[in-house]
Amino acid sequence: MQNLAYGSWPSPIDAALAAAHDGHPEFVGFVGDEAWWTEPRPTEGGRRTLVRRRVDGTQEPVLPDPWNVRSRVIEYGGQPWAGEMRPEGPFVVFVNFADQRLYAYEPDAPDARPRPLTPVSPVGGGLRWVDPRWRPELGEVWCVLEEFTGDGPTDVRRVVAAVPLDGSAVQDRDAVRELTDGSHRFVTGPRLSPDGAQAAWLAWDHPRMPWDGTELILADVTEHGTLRGARPVAGGPEESIAQADWTPDGTLLYASDRTGWWNLYRLGEDTPVCLREEEFGGPLWKIGYRWFAPLESGLVAVVHGRGATALGILDPETGEVVDAAGPWTEFTPTLAVHGSRIVGVAASPRSAYEVVELDARTGRARVIGAGHADPVDPAHYPEPQIRTFTGPAGREVHAHIYPPHHPDHVAPGDELPPYVVWAHGGPTGRAPLVLDLEIAYFTSRGIGVAEVNYGGSAGHGREYRNRLREQWGVVDVEDCAAVALALAEEGTADRHRLAIRGGSAGGWTTAASLTSTDVYACGTILYPVLDLGEWGSGETHDFESRYLETLIGPIAEVPGRYVERSPTERADRIAAPFLLLQGLDDVICPPAQCERFLARLARSTGRRVPHAYLTFEGEGHGFRRADTMVRALEAELSLYAQVFGLRPPGIPTLHLTAQEEPVAAPTGSVPPIVESTQ
Repeated sequence: MQNLAYGSWPSPIDAALAAAHDGHPEFVGFVGDEAWWTEPRPTEGGRRTLVRRRVDGTQEPVLPDPWNVRSRVIEYGGQPWAGEMRPEGPFVVFVNFADQRLYAYEPDAPDARPRPLTPVSPVGGGLRWVDPRWRPELGEVWCVLEEFTGDGPTDVRRVVAAVPLDGSAVQDRDAVRELTDGSHRFVTGPRLSPDGAQAAWLAWDHPRMPWDGTELILADVTEHGTLRGARPVAGGPEESIAQADWTPDGTLLYASDRTGWWNLYRLGEDTPVCLREEEFGGPLWKIGYRWFAPLESGLVAVVHGRGATALGILDPETGEVVDAAGPWTEFTPTLAVHGSRIVGVAASPRSAYEVVELDARTGRARVIGAGHADPVDPAHYPEPQIRTFTGPAGREVHAHIYPPHHPDHVAPGDELPPYVVWAHGGPTGRAPLVLDLEIAYFTSRGIGVAEVNYGGSAGHGREYRNRLREQWGVVDVEDCAAVALALAEEGTADRHRLAIRGGSAGGWTTAASLTSTDVYACGTILYPVLDLGEWGSGETHDFESRYLETLIGPIAEVPGRYVERSPTERADRIAAPFLLLQGLDDVICPPAQCERFLARLARSTGRRVPHAYLTFEGEGHGFRRADTMVRALEAELSLYAQVFGLRPPGIPTLHLTAQEEPVAAPTGSVPPIVESTQ
């Protein structure tokens, strides 16, 4: 072992390697006996392609560059494809990101090329599609249509719609059959009962988010393929139903959090199929997420857990769950079943996300796609710790701690390492415990990482999620600070070398932390919310346009709170250097948020806080291009190097604005947020 200061360890995990392994497979499905899924291509402009695994085990991408299989419905998208096996080969429909049209494709046909099924609309964000479902007897696919009626982000309607497979809708918009009344409601794609007589889907209205309250809608399907008598049969304003699906015997199962945890129910029964203080569902950020899938045998494949997730087989008659054996500690909300075969996407602290198949008869699980291959010696990977800290008022705060780790280097015995607190996005989301080469990029150089699942995070029940109601910018900030200070107080981290970083809602928490506490010496803010008043009154997209009513409170009732908590309004309080990263095509957290923050900073302080603002053309909300991710990671490391006095080898120096007076060292206090309620 060689002694070398923290932050100066040479690492084989460079930014290009981390970027090349960013993203993971999603939206698995079966086309006949073949397993298919979507997969990222960071080095091809960040597109996603379809991958098929043939019966003989060979794999191949289905669509070449530039086809990008990704929907923009509610901007976060969802299930973008569906397929069936015909005698002549597979037939698939998919959403292409560039124009959001639905396309049909027969990859085994001579001179195969995608052909459009839907028209282009010049109005606002156009026509968008998601969650397609086959209706071959009608020559259609049923899906969700999101249609913009004007140029504003909330000028939008959504319906369950039927798209003909013959392409007639390309020239005639009226060829698309609308199956529900067009409204501003949010809906998921319909699930048909085995006999085809009923359809079920989820719906919710502003200002609720789907994890606040949704309704399960049931309708009769007529012989002409229309829906009749749509009515709510479960759910409500304070009950979130995350998913609904039919069993082969015609029972409708759904995941509801009415007990405080997302458990499975049969329609018409008040008792859960399996009553546990665990989640069998989650926040519906993407249309078509699937946490459970009924099998032909009557058993149910389930993604479930508390703080982490496992893949299990549930017997709905006994309530018993048997989990799949294997190294995986995290399964994503995508499942597909075919006979006794179950396909999902899983990862662990030692392996990235890969496509996994479980045989329900034998219990055997194996990797069938996107298999993890160590790009470097795994001795350079961090060794995470699952920790629970005590926050204000004695509340529990869950976190994953990644200490600095290198197989060949240690720091001098009297040196404490720098640590970066990572605040996840959402904020109704969570940080999974999986191998992330971006984290390893820092830990292998001698910089610790603390991922905080602050109050409001998913995975710990509704009560934990509700901690953030009207407390965004308070609870998240306090919980992150509590973890950072606890690490310093116990001698794990250097008190004077603490940083914070996060993207989207995590960018908000980072900026709010830097403008309301003196815990951190610096921070990295990625595509953030910074100005509550503007963000919540027309500057963001429709899906989250009223999210702040639960996170902050109704603006008509507490307008002062929107001012008091906005980092833009508190720009004069920031003293720590920071890096601001923004995609110029971001419609969720647009660049205007950053520009106002920087303008306010320039006007409101007599000195120039060292900072850098990097923007990226062609990037939206969340970076997907390899070159962008490389630049962002290297800039972030350079910020920490300059502020913490580190010497990482081979990293370009980030230019920070000139400093006109010294930045005070952090002291560790967390001043209370004084806010107005008028």
